[in-house]
Order: sequence, then C-alpha cells, then structure tokens
Amino acid sequence: MAKTSNALSIIEKINRTDPELQQMVAEASINAQVAQLIYESRTKAGLTQKQLAELIGTKQPVIARLEDADYEGHSLSMLQRIAHALNQRVEIHLTSIEHSSQVA
Repeated sequence: MAKTSNALSIIEKINRTDPELQQMVAEASINAQVAQLIYESRTKAGLTQKQLAELIGTKQPVIARLEDADYEGHSLSMLQRIAHALNQRVEIHLTSIEHSSQVA
C-alpha cells in the first residue's frame, strides 16, 4: 500500500486494526448522535435551552451539557423526559455488530 499523509486515511487504517479504538470511536459517535438529536429536536420545537429545561424540571446548564457531543452521561429517563416535553417518544434499536460495522 502506498504511503499517505492524509490524516483521515491514516486514522481509518489505525481504527481498522485496533478493536479498542473502534469501541471508543463507536461510543463517541453515539454520544455525539444523541447530543445532536436533542439539539435538533429542541430547536425544531422552537425552544431555548432554558425553556426546555423548565418543561422537564431542570436547569439550562443540564440541557447544555446534554447537547455537548463530548458528554457521556445521557440517561434513558432524561431522554424520555425530553421526548415527552417535545411530544415525541424515544425508540431504541439493537442491531448486530456486523451490521453496525458495515454502516460506519
């Protein structure tokens, strides 16, 4: 294989050969997806972080933390509270590891 200086190619090559790194990337991706989902749902509803916080009985900094892609503490109960306040529901799907690696 030819040498490359493309950072994304190098990271992809390392990721393919390191199961621990693959797991870390997968977890970080899930956290980022959940944060983005909360942000998009809130903004689509036309709510500020403070307004959503008031609807679910918490403070604005909690919503800011939940919308942070680096936050690792999302709980199902909090997601359900947010979904209910936004007139939505939480759906969770389990998929095979083979399927999820093909998607990535």
